[in-house]
Amino acid sequence: MRWLGIGTVYLQMQKVSVLLFLAWVCFLFYAGIALFTSGFLLTRLELTNHSSCQEPPGPGSLPWGHRGQPGACWMAARFSRVVLVLIDALRFDFAQPQRSAEPPASLPFLGKLGSLQKILETQPHHARLYRAQVDPPTTTMQRLKALTTGSLPTFIDAGSNFASHAIVEDNLIKQLNSAGRRIVFMGDDTWKALFPGAFSQAFFFPSFNTRDLHTVDNGILEHLYPTMDSGEWDVLIAHFLGVDHCGHRHGPHHPEMAKKLSQMDQVIQGLVERLENDTLLVVAGDHGMTVSGDHGGDSELEVSAALFLYSPTALFPSTPPEEPEVIPQISLVPTLALLLGLPIPFGNIGEVIAELFSGGKDSQPHSSALAQASALHINAQQVSRFLHTYSAATQDFQVVELRRLQNLFSKASADYQWLLKNPQGAEETLKTVAAELQQFLRGARAVCIEFWARFSLVRMAGGAALLAAACFLCMLASQWATSPAFPFYSLLLIPVAWGVAGAMVCAALLATTGLKLDVVVLAAVAAVGSLLPFLWNAWAGWGPGRPLTSLLPIPRPILLLLLIRLAAFFSDSFVVAEAKATPFLLGSLILLLVVQLHWEGQMLPPKLLTIPRLGSSAPTGLPRHSGTYALRLGVGLLLCTRLAGLFHRCPEETPACHSSPWLNPLASMADLDYVVPQIYRHMQEEFRGRLERTRSEGPLTVAVYQLGSVYSAAMVTALTLLAFPLLLLHTERISLVFLLLFLQSFLLLHLLAAGVPVPSPGPFTVPWQAVSAWALMAAQTFYSTGHQPVFPAIHWHAAFVGFPEGHGSSTWLPALLVGANTFASHLLFAVGCPLLLLWPFLCESQGPKKRRHPPGHEAEAKVRPEEEEGEEGEEPLMEMRLRDAPHHFSAALLQLGLKYLFVLGVQILACVLAASILRRHLMVWKVFAPKFIFEALGFIVSSVGLLLGIALVMRVDGAVSSWFRQLVVSQQR
Repeated sequence: MRWLGIGTVYLQMQKVSVLLFLAWVCFLFYAGIALFTSGFLLTRLELTNHSSCQEPPGPGSLPWGHRGQPGACWMAARFSRVVLVLIDALRFDFAQPQRSAEPPASLPFLGKLGSLQKILETQPHHARLYRAQVDPPTTTMQRLKALTTGSLPTFIDAGSNFASHAIVEDNLIKQLNSAGRRIVFMGDDTWKALFPGAFSQAFFFPSFNTRDLHTVDNGILEHLYPTMDSGEWDVLIAHFLGVDHCGHRHGPHHPEMAKKLSQMDQVIQGLVERLENDTLLVVAGDHGMTVSGDHGGDSELEVSAALFLYSPTALFPSTPPEEPEVIPQISLVPTLALLLGLPIPFGNIGEVIAELFSGGKDSQPHSSALAQASALHINAQQVSRFLHTYSAATQDFQVVELRRLQNLFSKASADYQWLLKNPQGAEETLKTVAAELQQFLRGARAVCIEFWARFSLVRMAGGAALLAAACFLCMLASQWATSPAFPFYSLLLIPVAWGVAGAMVCAALLATTGLKLDVVVLAAVAAVGSLLPFLWNAWAGWGPGRPLTSLLPIPRPILLLLLIRLAAFFSDSFVVAEAKATPFLLGSLILLLVVQLHWEGQMLPPKLLTIPRLGSSAPTGLPRHSGTYALRLGVGLLLCTRLAGLFHRCPEETPACHSSPWLNPLASMADLDYVVPQIYRHMQEEFRGRLERTRSEGPLTVAVYQLGSVYSAAMVTALTLLAFPLLLLHTERISLVFLLLFLQSFLLLHLLAAGVPVPSPGPFTVPWQAVSAWALMAAQTFYSTGHQPVFPAIHWHAAFVGFPEGHGSSTWLPALLVGANTFASHLLFAVGCPLLLLWPFLCESQGPKKRRHPPGHEAEAKVRPEEEEGEEGEEPLMEMRLRDAPHHFSAALLQLGLKYLFVLGVQILACVLAASILRRHLMVWKVFAPKFIFEALGFIVSSVGLLLGIALVMRVDGAVSSWFRQLVVSQQR
């Protein structure tokens, strides 16, 4: 008894060591991902400088009077009030005037904003429609930031769309508050987080419930006209969400979109009727939408938004052009600032819309051109000041580019000053000056766009090296894990101690030097510190005559398939087409397995079908071998893979492709309120009937308990319970994909088990081809459930499953639901990964074999059930072999975890290298950066799922051991 207790404690410590070792390896990968991310997805430096009327943007006299004169800041105000109507996702073609009388029925959104076309035709000098070119990412928070600061959001800011933070840069709202203007806001509550306390009156409405088309818009309309009639405002902002939500829910081609645009048209008509002469109306979309109604990327439809300007007084000297002019969306920021008599925000890089400063249709051509040149010069001074300040604070810009821009600005500024001294200069000279100023402004914006993709090559290289070292560790440790002398404790405790020591030393150095403590750097130092002793021991233990080829234990065909998959990550075309490439590689691997089984003669029969049912006796005869068993499994797998390919979502880069209709919802959530309880009642009745039949058969024995499948039964049960909530997060038709997923997994497990011999008493191992096929199937299921590694393809509807009314102010819960929907396949396959080890035992035949009791288990043999009394010499059935070799069991779980982490790790390493090498590629932010982000998040989800799956197997093993110990104690009493 005492020996049994000591042995139990030792085995428990060994299990804990396995989990801790895998957790440490996961930490190494996490540290590498975080370090690379901090160097690859850096945000630009946000300056806290602010513009003011007391500080002009540059030397030289300002036009239209002196500073301090009422209404004259950098430029005299042309309007005292502005109404900004922001229609979320107002794509340009939604507002584009229609030449034909009746738009086609397939495009119901065309011509619904008829009031804009009517104004443009009847009052051509009072209005303009522009095609606003939006800078990606096309998410609402980033667009609001750009529309108020005049700057460019960086790629990493896209993650803040779930949780917005207050804008610290100079912006229009802050300038309006500094000037004492009264700002009234109504609509999207994102503004509340971006500009806390900035509004004299506000009516915020929750914005995240995309299923709700009317609450926000109706709430705005309830307050819009009364507020406008009251006159207690200087700036009125109304942010409508119905068009955007309609796109997310139905798409732009649905009749609901026509209704929603017609409602917006009525709103615009009502505002135009109430405008006074000193008021400017601005109708703008923050971004566009794809043909499916999504946004977030940089496709043509997403970056094309409408911008409409109108005033009761004449604004423009000429009539609108035949085709609307294309302007950067951030041009609205300096334009509104100067029209309202405000300083341009300090960090603005937008160019003023010059024709708005021409003075109307009655102005003289010379004075109109001079006014436009003056506005452009003020704008250029402000941008030049920003570039000088920014370059002094950071080294983002190249000196050569800055010098070129400075020379361009100096020449344009000198020409402008000469014009001020010679007001009767030639009109051609005015045009030349305006062109030079515009060239400078556009060049400055282009330089910012190019160099704000700021990379830290040291961190990127460090992150890639750390990931490579972690993959190397997984490969080496997976070879050593099955060795009886594998040092669990020394390989775990010593590296962890070194890592903690390294992190403490680094933190102390940073503290003494006064530098900021960076958690990412500390984690990287801890990871490197823990890796060094392991690598040193590996180098010291490497024999001089040992070939280097033993470092790659992966079979050559599997290695070739793996290299092909990793090489595809370096091509944007293959990344886009990965939904087709992954099933092809999986099919190739399946064929390879079938051919290998046939060639090596390792085909085993489908013995799982011969396992006796609950309570029945085992068959006496051995099943016959089937020569076509592996072939049937392979054909079934290929068929399932092909069927799963029907549930595909087309990338936006392939417009000729058509997404599967199976991705559309089949029923509403109200139907599930009835269906789910019916399923539950049916399952409850079925289990109750089985329990009653079991009780009638008399006392249960070990054979009745079916302990031969105790581990896999628990895993399958856990996976089923996990799959149900994940299934509810997808559209109803995706349930067929989940059915194919389980069938495909079942067939693959049988195919892999057919070629895996079960050694007795050990060691146990899972071949590389099994782990690779499992990881490939997880990737294939990701695409088969309608996902793509791009932000517009995220299934946002999952955030409202079970919460049709929204989440209020909570952001973590919808983010969790959307994440579970996106990475459901990663989680399911990672949790189910231990089945690769368990299934060959489950499929094992039950022929009589001589049993050897390990030390300490003699007492257990005495309490075997009646059915086994005459068969004392038989080996444990199926999975009970694992329990009789606990060290080999733990080592096999560790090896399996390390192999799976290696396969996932080399994928994230390939993405890291591709993003590093191609960081200046045209498609880096459209293809490679999103792919890296999705792979990194998928790795994190998979690693957590893997730890949970292995922990579950160990928990079941502990429960079985405890049950046997209780039997031993009761027998000895």
